[in-house]
Amino acid sequence: MANKKTRNTEAGKTTLPVKPHATEQHSIPKSASGVFSGKYSNVLIPAVIALVTWLFLKVCLNNEFTDWDDTAYIKDNLLIRDLSPEGLKHIFSTSVQGNYHPLTILSYAMEYSYVQLQPWLYHLDSLLLHIAVTTLAYWFILLLTSRRVAAAVTALLFGLHPMHMESVAWASGRKDVVYALFYLAACITYLYYVRTAGAGKWRWYGLVIALFVCSLLAKPVAVVLPVTLLLIDYFEGRKWTFALLAEKIPHFAIAICFGIRSVSDQHAYGAMDTQGVTYNFLERIVFGSYALVTYLWKAIIPADLCCFYPYPEKAGGSLPAADFIYPVIVASLVFLVWRFGRRNKTVVFGSLFFLANIALLLQFIPVGIAVVAERYSYIPYLGLFLIAGWLVSGCFQPGRNANTGYLALGASLAYALVLGFLSYERCQVWQDTTSLWTDEVQKQPDIPVGYMHLGADCYNKYIGTTNPNERKAYYDTAFSLLNKATYYQVSYATPYFILGELYRTKGDIDNAKRSFYKGMSYKKSDADLAGAYLALGIMYLGHDMDSAGYCLRSAIRLRPEFAMAHSHLGFYYDITGKHDSSLTQYGIAIAQAPAMFEPYVNRGIELQHLHRCGEAMKDFEKAVQINSGNGQLYYARSFCYAENGNKPLALKDVEKAISLGYNQVDNNYYQGLKH
Repeated sequence: MANKKTRNTEAGKTTLPVKPHATEQHSIPKSASGVFSGKYSNVLIPAVIALVTWLFLKVCLNNEFTDWDDTAYIKDNLLIRDLSPEGLKHIFSTSVQGNYHPLTILSYAMEYSYVQLQPWLYHLDSLLLHIAVTTLAYWFILLLTSRRVAAAVTALLFGLHPMHMESVAWASGRKDVVYALFYLAACITYLYYVRTAGAGKWRWYGLVIALFVCSLLAKPVAVVLPVTLLLIDYFEGRKWTFALLAEKIPHFAIAICFGIRSVSDQHAYGAMDTQGVTYNFLERIVFGSYALVTYLWKAIIPADLCCFYPYPEKAGGSLPAADFIYPVIVASLVFLVWRFGRRNKTVVFGSLFFLANIALLLQFIPVGIAVVAERYSYIPYLGLFLIAGWLVSGCFQPGRNANTGYLALGASLAYALVLGFLSYERCQVWQDTTSLWTDEVQKQPDIPVGYMHLGADCYNKYIGTTNPNERKAYYDTAFSLLNKATYYQVSYATPYFILGELYRTKGDIDNAKRSFYKGMSYKKSDADLAGAYLALGIMYLGHDMDSAGYCLRSAIRLRPEFAMAHSHLGFYYDITGKHDSSLTQYGIAIAQAPAMFEPYVNRGIELQHLHRCGEAMKDFEKAVQINSGNGQLYYARSFCYAENGNKPLALKDVEKAISLGYNQVDNNYYQGLKH
């Protein structure tokens, strides 16, 4: 290993941990010194890139939350509402939407503690994190190659590429920028470990491990870091000895543990379901090849960007013959890189960096209902941008015409500006649910997902307004859009569930039941079926108690860790007089979702009815901590105060309930407290 020493870079001097015998490939020609020269270049260059990135992307600060995971991750995620020691324990022990990423959830919880559900802070933090990742990308490439031009071009493309906007302008894309921050920090730290001699190097090694774990806690896809570290070893010219491989054993062991947890979580959530369609081995190769080719061409020409890319349909039980061209394209590209680029270490490194970091995301094993996702390109594209940056910086090598270098650099900057304008527009597409899915149906008019989400958005607006004219307009639009979704895919279950809710709000119970059961006949995921049974159970409560009990128990049978179902089953047992079973179910719901409001209130009410006010008061106090704006809670608690002879506090709670709009106060009880 080498000691630290000072060496020349593209512009001026900087102190970097380097090998004692740097090759010509790593040295920087004097002809480039006029491009980014100056004593403070390594501060000014990333600062300018950060500023440009901010100016193009700050439009996303106006964005709202969308219905694309933002509801589950943020708006309805009870985990982010509790930063107590107990709350932190739940954050670090609970998967959300089939993903274990507690650091990402923790970032939401910190924002919630300041602004609750105001979107601006969530988007501001995502943008600032993206700028920080872009800055780390500059430093990683600079440390790796010692070429400022290469680092600047790479970072600029990384910061402004439209394919990255899903990770920036979408609140639920947060996990990408958080994991990338620790991921690139780990890569930089590893370079210091490799290039440092003496006992101090092992401090760098330990820091790499710590950063790796943090990256995994932000998004499990970071499991590929050990492979990236091996690629860095290759670029650094380290000999592949047993010792080199042995030092990666802890990294691979950690990656395997997190990988097993991730697969288990995805399977339990039903994310590995592909709408009941099965694919053979050859078809999976086609999907992976199609995805790879798509990521490659969109890296160069980011056109027709969408938030959802469905699998190709299997007409007549098989894929269209034209789709089998994609494995041939991939094989041809691999051959071209091997034939013409294998002697260029940077081209090999960049290609393998891209391939290694995208490989697990290519749907060779289909997961979910999307074959491509723009957010998956976030870290992998760094390898492709490095190749571009390296080629531009190569134009400044000794013996090359400097004018060629300036021309290439100018073209790169112009291309980056075009990317910036495209990203500016893409950020606005993510402005809200309506703009997002309107863009989707415009680009994919025969795909049902966009119509379903627009229909659901209209349904939410329908139930959220009291204006008769608006309600009718939203109802009719929702009905039309949801039926259009089922027209394009008869077996698409979710629109039927929303149609069921739409019918239920109109009191059309027969059509509501038909819609629910039709959707359930198509849905194969236990998690989704459980949700449908819960909706049916809630619908039956109050008029068909036998069916309500059956549906709620079925929901729990399909999904035992379903706090909402346990809470409603507790309510079912409450109104059917089975008080012990009711208290048990409320207790299970609270154990599974300690930050959930309803089971505390309902259990408190039942305990108060059973004259167990001491226990009830504990539940009411916990409920107040979770949601202090619920009138029913204060009204229920007033009876405990009244039973204990504390009329002033009981009266105060009743008046608090009235002030919060609770309109079911017993007037005789209220007047009795006042007198």
